[in-house]
This record gives sequence, C-alpha cells and structure tokens, in this order.
Amino acid sequence: MDNKIQIGGKFKIAMIALIIVGLITIITGFMTGEARRTWANLLLNNYYFLSVAIGATFWMALQAITQSGWSAAFLRVPQAMSNYIIVSFFLFMILFLGIHDLYHWTHHEAVMNDAILLHKEPYLNVPFFTLRYVLFFALWIFMTQRIKKLSLKEDQIGGTKIFDKIEINSKAYIFILAITFSLFTIDWLMSLDAHWYSTIYAVKKFVMAFYHGIAIIVAIIIILNKMGYFPMFNETHRADFSRWLFVLSMIWGYMWLSQYMLIWYANIPEETVYYVPRIMGEYKNYFYAELIINWLFPFLFLMWNRVGKNANALLFLIAVLIVGQWVELYMSIMPNSIESHSITYVEIGSFLGFAGLFALVVAWSLTKAPLIPKNHPYMQESIEDGH
Repeated sequence: MDNKIQIGGKFKIAMIALIIVGLITIITGFMTGEARRTWANLLLNNYYFLSVAIGATFWMALQAITQSGWSAAFLRVPQAMSNYIIVSFFLFMILFLGIHDLYHWTHHEAVMNDAILLHKEPYLNVPFFTLRYVLFFALWIFMTQRIKKLSLKEDQIGGTKIFDKIEINSKAYIFILAITFSLFTIDWLMSLDAHWYSTIYAVKKFVMAFYHGIAIIVAIIIILNKMGYFPMFNETHRADFSRWLFVLSMIWGYMWLSQYMLIWYANIPEETVYYVPRIMGEYKNYFYAELIINWLFPFLFLMWNRVGKNANALLFLIAVLIVGQWVELYMSIMPNSIESHSITYVEIGSFLGFAGLFALVVAWSLTKAPLIPKNHPYMQESIEDGH
C-alpha cells in the first residue's frame, strides 16, 4: 500500500529526448522565419497541458465534495498532475516575449484607431493582463498544493478531521476555478480576435479541460496498473471512469453545438466572422474532425458497455481524445494567428516536447508520495469496489 512509483532510466531518457526535440523545433522555428507560427504553437501547447492539469484537479476536488468512495485510491494521480501548474506558470511567462505577435490588442496604434478595441482597453491592456495571469496562477497553485498537503497529512493522522478540511478547501477551489479559468481562457484564447466574443466559449473550454483531464488520469492509472501498481484497479473502476468520459463527451458536444447553432441561426456578421474561415476556408476538414473526434466517436464507442470495461479499449479511446483536444485548440488558435493552414514540423515537434515535459513532471511527482492515500476514510470502499 505504501509503494511509490519508481521511474525507470529508459523512461527518463525517452522523455528528455522528447523535450530536446521540442526545444530544437522551437529554436528552429524562430530561426527559419516561422516566429508567428512558433508563438502560436507555444500558446497551443501551453494551454493544452495546463488545461489537462486543471481538469484533473477539478475532478479531484469533486471527489472530495461528493465524498466519492470508489475513486479514493486514485487521488494521487491528479495530485501529481497538479504540480504541472507550477511549471506551466513559467512556460506562460515565455509567451510575454511574443505577446505582440499573438494579440492585436497589444498594439497601441491599433487600439487608438479601433472603436471596439478602445472600448475593451480598460480590460485588455498588458499591465492588467499580466496582473490577472499572476493572480490566477497564484490561486491555482496555492489551492492545489494546500489540498495535496492536507491529503499527505491525512496519511499520517487518519480520521475525518483532515478529510473535512479537504472537502472545504475543494469547495473553495472549484468556485475559484470556475471564475479564474474562464477569465484565463478569455484572456489567452478568445482575445486572439478581440472583435469577436461568445458567452459559451469559456464554458466550452472548461468542459474540454475537465473532459480531457479525466482522460489523462485514466490513461495514467491503466499504464501504472499494467506495470504492477494499483492492484485493486478492476473492471468496475474502469466502467466508472468510462461513464465520466461518456457523459462529458455529450456535454462537450452540447456546448459545441450551442455555440455554433446560435451563431449560425442569428447570422450576425460580427459573430459569424469566427466561423467563416473555419467552415468555408482550408480549416473546414478540422472543423468537422473536431466534432467527430471529441463527441461522435467516444459517444458511439462507449455506448457498448463492454468497451468501457476494457483497459486496452480505453487507452485507444484516450489516444484519440488526445488528438481531439489538439484539434480543438488548433482550430481555436491558428486561424487567428497564421495566414495559411499547414501542419509542419513546428506543430509536431513542439507538441512532443511539451508531452515529454508533462509526462516527466507527473512521473517525478508520483515518486514523491505514497501512491495510495492509505488513511482516506473511504479507502476500503475504493479497494473493494467491484469485488
């Protein structure tokens, strides 16, 4: 029960190699005149892996608030993923060097000659943008680290006193997260086109983070189980996780349709400007791929109950969803950032670099604490679930 993860030398070498590939790709992108594309990919990957970590911690908080017993044995995984938020803070800091390449509203001359940007200038200005960035990360890091610290303290003390504190802090965290991550999404993604806005945009991205965050949690648990960890992980647990994915695929699909249908039906030029290049231009194949990969495929795939209980089938589905989240963010960022669509070495290499870094951070974090939170009040229920 107290065993900790041991990182193998081959794994470390492989992840470091991916990070090096990413660094070389990014440097090459800047040196070969692909600066704007490179900045756009840095934004895409930064947001991608931060959203996965945020979504995982949201799931972790929900388990405490709802006092879920079945998931108690697996809480160390999202706790480990929360450490990536700290790394992400510094990675987003790098993006300030390319802020003028990404965001039109950062150019003073453009703002002064544009009535819409001038109207939004009290909110969309670099000093306030920076202040929000620091404040949001400070809140996320403080709350996730506090919840994790309490969980580790619970290992030593036991009882329900610490568990009650975790529940209270989790309630505060999801309230903070609902506001701050929505504003963060508006700041870093929706303001790429400061003339356009959608009241559903931030909600859709929040659901995306939650959806794909759980997917990565499941993938990590299955992989560790195949390595001999989490011996209690069984068919019932897999079915529970697959239900989360099934439900979130429908919620995500509903958000996607709600945003698109309302804008399509109203047919107001100020709103349709977002969809025109994504449907009528060279991005149109990705527009439909986004819906198929993130909603239609997982919805149909998980309707067969036996599939949701199969570890290998779930891993396959999660691999598809990893691509799906990338496609969604590619569609959100690239039409506003680069003149023509193409997937080049910059897209592939930078994603591999970030993936290697994320995997290394999470794996390292898992080695720093007992894998099983042994004194969790519902641990026995989690272990016996399905037996």
